[in-house]
Amino acid sequence: MIEIKHLYKSFEDKEVLHDINAMFENGKTNLIIGQSGSGKTVLMKNIVGLLDPTSGEVLYDGRDFVAMSKNEKVLLRREMGMIFQSAALFDSISVLENVMFPLDMFSSMNLRERTKRAMDCLDRVNLMGAEKKFPGELSGGMQKRVAIARAIALNPKYLFCDEPNSGLDPKTSLVIDELLHGITQEFQTTTIINTHDMNSVMGIGENIIFIHQGEAAWTGNKDQIMTSTNQKLNDFIFASDLFKKVKEEAAPHP
Repeated sequence: MIEIKHLYKSFEDKEVLHDINAMFENGKTNLIIGQSGSGKTVLMKNIVGLLDPTSGEVLYDGRDFVAMSKNEKVLLRREMGMIFQSAALFDSISVLENVMFPLDMFSSMNLRERTKRAMDCLDRVNLMGAEKKFPGELSGGMQKRVAIARAIALNPKYLFCDEPNSGLDPKTSLVIDELLHGITQEFQTTTIINTHDMNSVMGIGENIIFIHQGEAAWTGNKDQIMTSTNQKLNDFIFASDLFKKVKEEAAPHP
């Protein structure tokens, strides 16, 4: 579990995050949503340590990441897996070598064990047979699946995903969502997904925090969204005619 307590972040005299309090549960897909410029990316960067908050706490199972020493942060980062908006694969090495990369860097396994672990991860994301290919030979969706396999290679306790469906078609996005949700449940990870994909919100949003102008304006789940009376959230979620229709149909009739 990751807990955020009274987190503030400012850049010079501009406050970007204001008194954020949130809890991200293990075994659930936790989503951070909000408009571009709302502060959701800054929040994610504060959680993983790419930025330091101006004040506040970021607790990993009770351990305050902000107050840790440099060495303590390095050790905690070994418990994290990250999936970037672009797959961020190494083009010059094979799919198998990409997945093995964190194992080569941080594990004490021998080569045979590392190879088996990487192959198991590729199997988990349904990419058996692609291990000898290079990233440039794969579709965007397959590249994202390789990135997921690499992210789970060290069996992380915490999994962070920054816009994992960016640039993907709806069908492929659904595959990625189902993979992330399944892995989260299977390994009971604390998974945090930064997204603006409303299909993801309605599909796998088990715990959602909505950021509006730097503040946590709403928290809940995908079912509670349908009956929300929070106008800021409704303006964001139901901006399209399609989702407006879905909400109207879900509303109780007199």
